[in-house]
Amino acid sequence: MRGETPNFDRIARLYETLEHLTLGHLLERTRLHFLSQILSAHTALVFGDGDGRFLSELLAANPGLHATAVDTSVAMLRLLRERCAPYEGRLRVCQTNALSHTPLEGECYDLVVTHFFLDCLTQSQLDQLAQRVRPVLASGAIWLVSDFHVPAGPLRIPAQLFIGFLYLAFRALTGLRTSRLPDHETSLGSAGFTCIARQQFLGGLLITELWQMGSR
Repeated sequence: MRGETPNFDRIARLYETLEHLTLGHLLERTRLHFLSQILSAHTALVFGDGDGRFLSELLAANPGLHATAVDTSVAMLRLLRERCAPYEGRLRVCQTNALSHTPLEGECYDLVVTHFFLDCLTQSQLDQLAQRVRPVLASGAIWLVSDFHVPAGPLRIPAQLFIGFLYLAFRALTGLRTSRLPDHETSLGSAGFTCIARQQFLGGLLITELWQMGSR
């Protein structure tokens, strides 16, 4: 999870270890589930990839891809650069807030990636991000989302408790002020995206989805 600009520099070096101690390799499995289905992309806008584990896999698997990585954390971006060093010529890094990121003139993306990033936004911030990103996307562009989720049924209360614990932990560690999951389905749907694929893990606590933008 990544409000008011939280400070992820504090946990950058420990992020992968903390992730594995909490849920093993399930977050990594969630991020990579749809990798093979996005390899036709030419230009990607990646928000909050942290230490760059997913982006390095994406750039390695798709030699024709050029990516822009956006994050507020200097330390996270340093790790991302190190991990993606073999693909430096195809990577642009922007140290800024997603809501204030301004693409270069003429940039047009056919892929957006937000892995465990939207949970750091309030509902109004997510609405704003979806509307802000849409004009710089090609028709038919794909938005890959992975995040925590509260499933229906008997796992609902355990999931709420677990997600609540994560928010408390990240508030203490990074100063993250967000305290509840936003409804990304409403935000993306209102911006003209349609969910075309979905997979869940751990009884629905983790989800990954492909959303496609309709014609403008």
